[in-house]
Parts: sequence; structure tokens; C-alpha cells
Amino acid sequence: MLTISESAAEVIKLVLVGGDSPEGSGLRIAPAEQGLQASIADQPQDGDEVIEESGVRVFLESQVATLLGDKVLDAERDANGELALAVRD
Repeated sequence: MLTISESAAEVIKLVLVGGDSPEGSGLRIAPAEQGLQASIADQPQDGDEVIEESGVRVFLESQVATLLGDKVLDAERDANGELALAVRD
């Protein structure tokens, strides 16, 4: 199962609060044309794996759940100094 680091949880909390998300919402990760796409979702879709850790909820589309099963969702600063989520082994 995907593990969520404390720093990633803090980033997710900021995104959810900034988006004025309703209680129970979370970050949904699904396949995209080039890799993965993360978006705010009010609730998981049918078949999503739900991970609740460090006070946040992450919804993983079923294929993504398999792909990220033994990984860690972390946060890092990008080249512009902005915080971004990253998947680590």
C-alpha cells in the first residue's frame, strides 16, 4: 500500500484547504496521457483504493494502486522552489 510522508500530507492539506474542499474530500491520483494526474475529489470513485494517513485521504484509481503499491508519496521543492508531490521507492 502507498505510504504518505508527513511532508506530503502537509502539502495535501494545504491544497484541500486552499480549494475550500468539503469534509471527506481527498487527493485522487489516476492515469493521465503522460504519467499520473492528481486532482481534488469530493469522494472516491467506484474501485478506488482509499488511503487515510496523517490526517489526509488519498484515492488511488485501481491501476494506480497496483503501480504505487510499495511506494512513498513525498513532497519536494521543484526548480522554482515550489512544493510538489513526488513518488519514491
